[in-house]
Amino acid sequence: MPVNLAEGVQVVSFGLLTIMMIGSALGVVLLKNIVYSAFLLGGVFMSMAGLYLLLNADFVAAAQVLIYVGSVNVLILFGIMLVNKQQDFRVLPNAGLRQIATAVVCVGLFALLSTMVLSTPWSVTTTVVTIESSAIAIGEHFFTDFLLPFELASVFLLMAMVGAIVLARRDFLPDASNAPTTTTPLLMLTERPRELVSVSGSSEESSE
Repeated sequence: MPVNLAEGVQVVSFGLLTIMMIGSALGVVLLKNIVYSAFLLGGVFMSMAGLYLLLNADFVAAAQVLIYVGSVNVLILFGIMLVNKQQDFRVLPNAGLRQIATAVVCVGLFALLSTMVLSTPWSVTTTVVTIESSAIAIGEHFFTDFLLPFELASVFLLMAMVGAIVLARRDFLPDASNAPTTTTPLLMLTERPRELVSVSGSSEESSE
């Protein structure tokens, strides 16, 4: 459902979500513990979903939570915890120079984006516009106008998943060159175990 909040609530919510997203992003980059960085990455995704809700993009917000938080971030956490590699980071040569160059690039990108935001003439509308739920509109387009591309995309994703499974199971399949060349004839009875033959032979001797 569309979010219709007061202007003050929207400003406060936007400020809190922005602070949460920037703080989580800084934690992802600056923390040395990779598990904490992965958890803070989930905080970045959640704050982005909140910003999408403020923009009345409920479908994009739900997809952000389900796909990025529920799938990508959980997959990253599982990968980190399953590896569990106890190895310290090596100290790179000229680490201070690298950090300074990274900081300069980040500050330059931030200044560029800030200049773009401040120089763009944002149009502010005071009239209240009734916005239909984006999930309903996207669903209608998916199953009417874009039905064929939607089904083709699902088929391609299924093919990619099957190919990934085949490539992952390739190590468990026996190699054709290493397979034994001797084949058993189809109409030949299998030989009885030697223990059974000896037992049957001894029983016949005792009966005699």
